[in-house]
Amino acid sequence: MAGRSDSEARSAKLRKVYAALVAGPASVADRRIEAAFAAIPRETFAGPAPWTIVTPAPRRLRQRGPVYVRTPDDDPAFLYQDVLIALDAERGIHIGQPSLHALCLDALAPQPGETVLQVGAGSGYYTALLAHLVGPTGQVHAFEIDPDLAARATANLAPWPWVRVCARSGVADPLPAADAIYVNAGATRPARAWLKALRPGGRLLFPLQSGQGRGGMLLLQRPSGGAAWPARFVSFAIFIPLRGMPQEDAPALATAFGRGDLPAVRSFRLAGPPDTSCWYDGGDWWLSTREP
Repeated sequence: MAGRSDSEARSAKLRKVYAALVAGPASVADRRIEAAFAAIPRETFAGPAPWTIVTPAPRRLRQRGPVYVRTPDDDPAFLYQDVLIALDAERGIHIGQPSLHALCLDALAPQPGETVLQVGAGSGYYTALLAHLVGPTGQVHAFEIDPDLAARATANLAPWPWVRVCARSGVADPLPAADAIYVNAGATRPARAWLKALRPGGRLLFPLQSGQGRGGMLLLQRPSGGAAWPARFVSFAIFIPLRGMPQEDAPALATAFGRGDLPAVRSFRLAGPPDTSCWYDGGDWWLSTREP
């Protein structure tokens, strides 16, 4: 019993420093996010040790993908760094980089009592952070299309009864009405089901990316009226492709990201032909550099 208490105390000590490290560099304004990282034990969601840590490949090997390093033992210090943890290395499924998610959660701004949808829950680590942020008066609906991961997430998230894990695609109707939607897999367009599910004032944050890789975390806010939504990119990002949604060939999207001018985007538009302010034309939607 004493050994377990010592281990839990060590984990809590490590989490406090880890939370400050991942929230500080991300310039997080909401201090509740740092508290959430400090509160949630990452080892619960990483699975049994030893763990596989994902590190960026050296520049000369970048085209070969990430480098995987196996930890020698179950010391939780390996988990409390700003690194990805492999859940399935062969398929490239990871618990994502904490500092990126700290930045994204700050932008999405989940509030106590809100309903949040998460698409791509994995083993549930960032679902638990969402649950911490909305509190027991809120709700989190976590969608995970992989049945094994959905089962793991369901078990891991049992301490948060206001979380519901849905073992299905998170891009198909019907979806619950939501104040915020957080997508953790890359798509070449926003799913219509996400746009329909958002309440007025609701926020959608998802990785918009071409099939060629790099993209950006795009934040949209549903207006109370009109077809122009406030929009901005929060960060560059690369996620695994979203399952359950066709991945369109979008070379023009890769070209847009290649320009590197993500801060120019100001609005998301569903009506009218694209004008000279068009940053990217998605066919039946477009991103504009004009204010909504």
